[in-house]
Amino acid sequence: MKRTTIFWGLGLVWAGLFFTGCRRTPAPASAPVTEANNEPVEIVLKDYGPEPATLDIEAYTSGNGDFRTALWTGDHLQVTLMAIPVGGEVGLERHSDIDQFLRIEEGKGRVLMGNGRDTLDFVREVGEDFAVFVPAGKWHNLVNIGDVPLKLYSIYAPAEHPHGTVHRTFGEAMEAERHHHEFTPVSECRESPCCGAERSRCNR
Repeated sequence: MKRTTIFWGLGLVWAGLFFTGCRRTPAPASAPVTEANNEPVEIVLKDYGPEPATLDIEAYTSGNGDFRTALWTGDHLQVTLMAIPVGGEVGLERHSDIDQFLRIEEGKGRVLMGNGRDTLDFVREVGEDFAVFVPAGKWHNLVNIGDVPLKLYSIYAPAEHPHGTVHRTFGEAMEAERHHHEFTPVSECRESPCCGAERSRCNR
């Protein structure tokens, strides 16, 4: 009887070891945080182009306080950061040979686009994490309709602004833009035909 009990006991031990060895080790709930991922990002706002660069685009966009800052300018592409004040705007404009991409990091805005400055029939509201695609030749504007600065980054292909461009305010940007492409701020709609039949839509 004792020998049978011993055999049964050994059998249970071996069975336990077998099933324990075959059981899969569960995967960790999340990947460990590495030292590199946990380091604070030092924001140095300058134009890093055309040299190779790696940048935390979200941190740089959030850290920018100027209306427009060129972050990387190459021969065929440019990245700029923008901070549009409450109630402000990018300004109604058209790039005849440049496609443009914008991504909203903070705030809320209204996108207006169309084939003519008087026919801005594409109107959408956008917020954090939204992307905006502007085809070459389209009139377009982005107005801050939120209660915080509208922060975004924009990609031009090819480049639109001179290397190292910094426009600290909308006024600086408007003056610079007047010199090299068609540009009219929505704030001047009442004094000019920039929005035509769409002027109420621009300003609401």
